[in-house]
Amino acid sequence: MARRPSGPIGLPQAFDEARFGAERTLNLRVTRPTVAEATRRAELWLRERQMAKAGEVLVITGRGAGSEGGVSVVREAVQRLFTQLRKTGVIRDAHEHTAGSFVVTLAPVTALFEAPRRTRRESGPIPVVVEPGALRGLETETLVLLRRLADRALDGLGVQVRPAAMIEDEMLRQFAALGGGVPEGPGREARLRAAMRVALDEFDDRKFGD
Repeated sequence: MARRPSGPIGLPQAFDEARFGAERTLNLRVTRPTVAEATRRAELWLRERQMAKAGEVLVITGRGAGSEGGVSVVREAVQRLFTQLRKTGVIRDAHEHTAGSFVVTLAPVTALFEAPRRTRRESGPIPVVVEPGALRGLETETLVLLRRLADRALDGLGVQVRPAAMIEDEMLRQFAALGGGVPEGPGREARLRAAMRVALDEFDDRKFGD
């Protein structure tokens, strides 16, 4: 059985394991992925952890000691990903923890809906990024939750008159925003509903916190 490193090398790792645990740690260094694999895996993982309300998480990229020029291309690519995810409402902050890792603070789920509005506030309507027919195959319970989310979002915008087309567009936006954090696979729609409930709870917390 492999022994845990002792002394100054093992102590920081032990603190990180106690602080974050396996569920809030993504170790890209272990599998040595390509840049494309690393960024895709990191994005999917961070989106999923956002839905789980994980708060702060640890992303380990390695520091590139064995890379050409001593620079980790994976580390640099993940840093660029952080910038993108901050703009799209997935993360709130990311800062260097060690030379080969980052502590990432995840944004609330409702930030996914607000980010596109901030970036396009002066450039006209926000485009819907899924086909209108995408809602047709959803279960009734899912549609009810989507409608509730749409109403909460429109409440926040102060929209009083809500034509059916506006409500459907808003439901599509909620569906598109949340769908990126719910991977494909068995039970996906149930997991999507769980994410919707998290978002509704956040809307309620904000309302009663005012």
